[in-house]
Amino acid sequence: MSQSRPLDVAGMAAVDRAAGELRRSAAVIIDDDRGAALAQAAETLSDSDPEALARLAQGQAALALTAHRASVLKLVGAGPGIVSLPVQGGMDAATIRRLIDPTCSSPQAAPGGPLLRPEIGDCRARAAIMLCKLAQLLPAALLAPLADRSSEAAARLAREHDLLRVPARAIMEYPSRVAATLRPVSEARVPLGAAEDARVVGFRPADGSAGQFAIVIGEPAAHQPALCRVHSECFTGDLLGSLRCDCGPQLQEALRLLGAAGHGVLLYLAHEGRGIGLINKLRAYQLQDWGLDTVDANQHLGFEPDERTYGAAAAMLRHLGIEQVRLLTNNPAKVEALISEGIRVVERIPHTTAPNRHNLGYLTTKASRSGHLF
Repeated sequence: MSQSRPLDVAGMAAVDRAAGELRRSAAVIIDDDRGAALAQAAETLSDSDPEALARLAQGQAALALTAHRASVLKLVGAGPGIVSLPVQGGMDAATIRRLIDPTCSSPQAAPGGPLLRPEIGDCRARAAIMLCKLAQLLPAALLAPLADRSSEAAARLAREHDLLRVPARAIMEYPSRVAATLRPVSEARVPLGAAEDARVVGFRPADGSAGQFAIVIGEPAAHQPALCRVHSECFTGDLLGSLRCDCGPQLQEALRLLGAAGHGVLLYLAHEGRGIGLINKLRAYQLQDWGLDTVDANQHLGFEPDERTYGAAAAMLRHLGIEQVRLLTNNPAKVEALISEGIRVVERIPHTTAPNRHNLGYLTTKASRSGHLF
């Protein structure tokens, strides 16, 4: 179970604002004990940005990539971590885009360009990658350490160029800290076809970032262990009825089971695409259409096979008065994650639905490579 830490709303808000800056193609300043660095999301670069960033920092710019993506480019061996590629003149935005986005070319082909020896990414590079993930952009960033390492120089640069400063540590701790601050802020009765005695509870974190939702059937806190489904949002499956995954049928079956039992809770978490976001999930789908499976597609984009965390789920359950659950899931990792967050999982209840010709390969991969139990 994660330890409680002092509440730092200002730090969390700075991280949320910094993610917004990256989404709108702006640079931010990331600080750590080694100094400060300018960072910009590689996905949003224009041709002039690499040179401008280096000039502003008065130093050398580098492209930070995850080792997953770098291994696809055959720059390093497979494994976790962050690597940095020094940027030279001639590595323009188009070259960088080919390096970071496999949907720009064949997923098996490493693009040409002036590649140099990769280096191990430092704390600021790791934080920049995390910030790109929080912004739901591709996990790659242009990074330019400031030549003057003093805090005064970073403050002056931020002031003169209206740049947001954010500590690297605040970025790395953001997911766990923001989850711990979730509080219920609204609740309404929402009768469902599968369960008329249903209400939806909305939760919001202290920094005002994206909310999370719980669908509560009856009084689950009075039926410990509570019947529970932790469901990751899926726009394509839940809303459009996509046949590429089993999310929509799992959602409907979970609500049916909760309704039949007369009590239980379904947590509807902002985990689109196993945590990579809808835009990146569509990129992963494109790679799957080219022959990659769901695990390899995520890793070719630079992500982990599964980017989800479950601190928010644990916080929401506690606010609902639930400390132990009977969990509807085929994913043992989800069981382990809830246990690590202090929720007692009394029973794992299999939650399978009928496959179709579009998702059979996807389900097979989940079983063979991700350990799901069907």
